[in-house]
Amino acid sequence: MIPKEEYVRLKKLEDLNFDLIRQFASSLADLKSGRFRRLA
Repeated sequence: MIPKEEYVRLKKLEDLNFDLIRQFASSLADLKSGRFRRLA
């Protein structure tokens, strides 16, 4: 059994990781379909 604080901390990290993965997947989809711009 882990302490509640540890559980809450890990849960927040999991949510953040999921969000980052979703953004990355979305960016990858844009890249594949040619929807991107080069930044200087």
